[in-house]
Amino acid sequence: MKKIILITLIFMLAACSAGGSELSRNQQKWQDANITHYRFELSIGCFCAFRDQMPLTVEVRDGQIVHMAAVDGTLVLDTDQNYEFYAPHATIDLLFAEIDAALNDGADSVTVTYDASYGFPTEIAIDPSQEIADEEMYYSISGFEALP
Repeated sequence: MKKIILITLIFMLAACSAGGSELSRNQQKWQDANITHYRFELSIGCFCAFRDQMPLTVEVRDGQIVHMAAVDGTLVLDTDQNYEFYAPHATIDLLFAEIDAALNDGADSVTVTYDASYGFPTEIAIDPSQEIADEEMYYSISGFEALP
C-alpha cells in the first residue's frame, strides 16, 4: 500500500513539473505569440502620489517603450519625475520579470491573472511582506492591442 501511495505521489509531482509553472507557461504563450508591437493601458496601484495619472497608455515596439501617456493624454517623457518609476513596469516582458523577481525573492503573496489568448498578465498583486504596511504593488493591464 505504501508503495502505491509513493508511486502515485511521484507521478503527481512529475505531472506538475512537466507542465512548468503557471508563470513559465504563460510567458511561453506570450513568446510564442511573437507580438513585437503593441499598446495597452497600465494602472499601477500603490501607496503613491501619482494615482491621478493612471491608467497610462503605453506603446511598445521590439521591447522598447515608444510612447507613454497619462490618462489626460499628457506624454510621459524620460524627463518626467515619475518616468523612472513607470518605465520598469511598462512592457509585458518587464511585468513578467517583476512577477519572477517577486516569486524568487520570496514575496509573501503574489497573485496573477493571465490573458487566455496571449498569456500576458492582466492583474498582478504583490505583497513582499504582510507584516509591513503600504509596500504592496498592484498592476492592471487592459485594452491590449497588437499593432502592425
